[in-house]
Amino acid sequence: QVQLVESGGGLVQPGGSLRLSCAASGSIFSIGVMSWYRQAPGKQRELVASITSGGNTNYPDSVKGRFTISRDNAKNTVYLQMNSLKPEDTAVYYCKAIITGRQYWGQGTQVTVSS
Repeated sequence: QVQLVESGGGLVQPGGSLRLSCAASGSIFSIGVMSWYRQAPGKQRELVASITSGGNTNYPDSVKGRFTISRDNAKNTVYLQMNSLKPEDTAVYYCKAIITGRQYWGQGTQVTVSS
């Protein structure tokens, strides 16, 4: 079965940066859209970035200009570069990938923005 493993989370001060990564492994034929979601306590899960197999990206207004999603198809990996981080960005971040018609989720990585 396919597995997504996330890394790169941690504690950062407001205004700082982090880069998250998510690597897919297992039985992979092809990977379509890859996305990042986040969920904070008491809030609904929200999409923060997505990228198609061709490299087209999409962001909600809450992160536009601050977050950048990218992918390395040779490594089956998606990244999320987060700059100018704010306390309200604090959440568990999850990656999702569409692989052979199925949705796969990572286990999540904690991002905490605090002074």
